[in-house]
Amino acid sequence: MTPVLRTERLEFLPYRPQDEDAFVGLLRDADVCRWMGQELVPEPDLRALFHTILTDVYPQRRFDVWGLWLDGAYAGHAEVKKTGNVPGHELVTALAPAYWGRGLGGEVVRGLLRHAADQLGLQEAYGMVGAENTASLAMCRRLGFRHLRDVVADDGSVTKMLVVPTTTGGFAGPAPASGLAGAADPVAAAGPTPDPAPAEEPA
Repeated sequence: MTPVLRTERLEFLPYRPQDEDAFVGLLRDADVCRWMGQELVPEPDLRALFHTILTDVYPQRRFDVWGLWLDGAYAGHAEVKKTGNVPGHELVTALAPAYWGRGLGGEVVRGLLRHAADQLGLQEAYGMVGAENTASLAMCRRLGFRHLRDVVADDGSVTKMLVVPTTTGGFAGPAPASGLAGAADPVAAAGPTPDPAPAEEPA
């Protein structure tokens, strides 16, 4: 079962039925989608995806996925899972624009790395970050991510494949002002099916 995680300021909580509107609102935000490199997903599809999390992903223990909460308010989304994008487990994060610029992105990633090491037994984790997402790339460098290769899409857009040891960096103290790959502190990841990418907040 997906466990509850806590970092300095955030709670990582498994989704509950009452969180559906918050989940949909995050992943329907144009700025979040822009940094994720995705088109806006139709609302009915996102609602179906949310129900898949509750009725399939959690019961079948397919992977860990959380809502992120700050002082009782929904702040974003996070996952650790195999996506097929990378040769291992990918970190996926997304923060709502209202929470960009507070250093929460790095805090989320460090929390995911700690979970990956302590609970999943992983020695490394991956991130996919758009080449134009300079804030996320800078955050990833601070956290010890190493560039593996560029992935070029059919439209010519470039995504950086990154890897980091799960034991890298400290888990105490304030986090850098960023998220992980994909969006500017938004995250980069939508949910279990669209295989989101980690994202970050604009610096």
